[in-house]
Amino acid sequence: MAAGVESQVSVGALSAIFDDTKTPVHEPVVQCVQVKPLPPQPGHQERYRAVFSDISNYVQTMLATQANHLVTSGSLRKGCFARLKSFQANSVKGKKILIILDLEVLRELGECEKIGDPKPLESRSEDERSQPTTFSSNGFYGSKPQPLQADASSRSRAQSMRPTSTSAHATIYPIEAITPYSHKWTIKARCTNKSNIKTWHNRNGEGKLFSVNLLDDSGEIRATGFNEQCDVLYDLFHEGSVYYISSPCRVQIAKKQFTNLNNDYELTFEKDTVVEMAEDQNDVPQVRFNFTTIGELQSVEKDTTIDVIGILKDIGDASQVISKTTNKPYDKRELTLVDATGFSVRLTVWGSTATNFSILPESVVAFKGVKVSDFGGRSLSLLSSGSITVDPDIEEAHRLKGWYDAQGRTETFTSHAALSNATSSTTRTDLFKTIAQVREEQLGMSEEASFFSLKATVIYIKQDTVSYPACLSDGCNKKVTELDPGQWRCERCDKTYSHPEYRYIMLVNVSDHTGQLWLSCFDEVGRLVMGTTANDLMEIRQSDEKAADRIFQDANCQAWNFRCKAKIDHFGDQQRVRYQVFSAKPINYSEEALRLTEVINSYTVG
Repeated sequence: MAAGVESQVSVGALSAIFDDTKTPVHEPVVQCVQVKPLPPQPGHQERYRAVFSDISNYVQTMLATQANHLVTSGSLRKGCFARLKSFQANSVKGKKILIILDLEVLRELGECEKIGDPKPLESRSEDERSQPTTFSSNGFYGSKPQPLQADASSRSRAQSMRPTSTSAHATIYPIEAITPYSHKWTIKARCTNKSNIKTWHNRNGEGKLFSVNLLDDSGEIRATGFNEQCDVLYDLFHEGSVYYISSPCRVQIAKKQFTNLNNDYELTFEKDTVVEMAEDQNDVPQVRFNFTTIGELQSVEKDTTIDVIGILKDIGDASQVISKTTNKPYDKRELTLVDATGFSVRLTVWGSTATNFSILPESVVAFKGVKVSDFGGRSLSLLSSGSITVDPDIEEAHRLKGWYDAQGRTETFTSHAALSNATSSTTRTDLFKTIAQVREEQLGMSEEASFFSLKATVIYIKQDTVSYPACLSDGCNKKVTELDPGQWRCERCDKTYSHPEYRYIMLVNVSDHTGQLWLSCFDEVGRLVMGTTANDLMEIRQSDEKAADRIFQDANCQAWNFRCKAKIDHFGDQQRVRYQVFSAKPINYSEEALRLTEVINSYTVG
């Protein structure tokens, strides 16, 4: 086969990517000679490394997360051939590397052993290594736009302290491509949220900071400015405006306790970071949502951050509450949202948003960044980093408005508070499915979530991310950070504790007679499956690792009845179905026998 496909490979294309004196090959065809997962980062999406060959040379690459499905599905594997449609070239410590943003596996070329004897690409000078280049077959990321010619009035006075060259705009990076390995990049992004300036005081000193959420077509990322950068940049950023932001800018693993954005990384502004207002304010999206319907809230784990859209049915009066942790007064206002699922939910807004609230009843309102609470069944609270969009020009809003005008205005809605008083037997009866049926029926692949029951046996528990350190305050459960030994900090409560309370956040592989499935389990389900609390498990792990291993072994091969939700999650351009367990119970064999009898009786003999 190698002789037949060798002519299809773009020989020499890889060296041309890194050499400006050579003519680049449009969408080069290469052979995959290796695929491996990158070392896992707790709490972050898995990433993969691949080695591609053009027969003359080979190069290390890192796949963007939207290409993960090609690896997990088995399409991209050792020996196959692929067309590189969009990628970015970089050099890390003298080694050449490609960030693959989009590629196509060429199944028609089949697969074979490595063709030829490709050599690694030679390293070049430091100056050459520092210049990244982005290529795209469709111009989605903008190949090489001309440098921005901005007049003095379009720049912030803060830029007088900084380099004013706009040559960095020669390469516009997508946010999705920004990693700690990226150098000399510029992103063009919209500021979708700007926090207030926050101050801190501890034994190590004091300081201040602010953060912004940045959005482009490829994704979102959080950026933070401390102290001097807070002074210089805070007044420059305005919510809704588009900016060029150019390195140097530190890229680090995202602190998930401070952000609800779907990105493994976050930015920290540095002294020489350049921020400029963009002349074109219309070519970057305004906001992106991943909505959960109001009817699905009963199965969403408390403290989860979601986006929700609904009709504003009722607006309460503004009032004040005293914080139990700080003893400070906070303004609040309670709203009631409804949607086409027939459910209503109470949503609380805070601070100036509550006192200045002026949205008219019966408007379509989209909320980004609301926290799910189990107070009164299920309720919602808009986070300080969240946002409100009234009558957004999106399909979900138009569909919701049409439903409300046609029939929703006269409907009676079920509140989640009412559901909290109902017994579990009356809230929902989800049909039992086999794992094969879950996949064949493509549960969770539609716009609405799918609910089902599953009788399955635990066969593997992922141990590296089995729990997380949580805040001790009642009802908080946010992840805490260890500042020093015996110093665990909760930024939400503004408190430091001597120890955390660990809570389960488990990924469990289960099996029945038809197949296997990965399920996400939270603390309540984790306690049932493991037979102990996450706190106790972590203590045992520290003192007796063999005893902890026995707990995991004892949890394996146990059968449970799981109540599950299947729903699509969006990661950039990639979609995948997430299977979440919201309750579990041991199998009652009398009930199981009756259920199987009913299944048998449902079949008729012809």
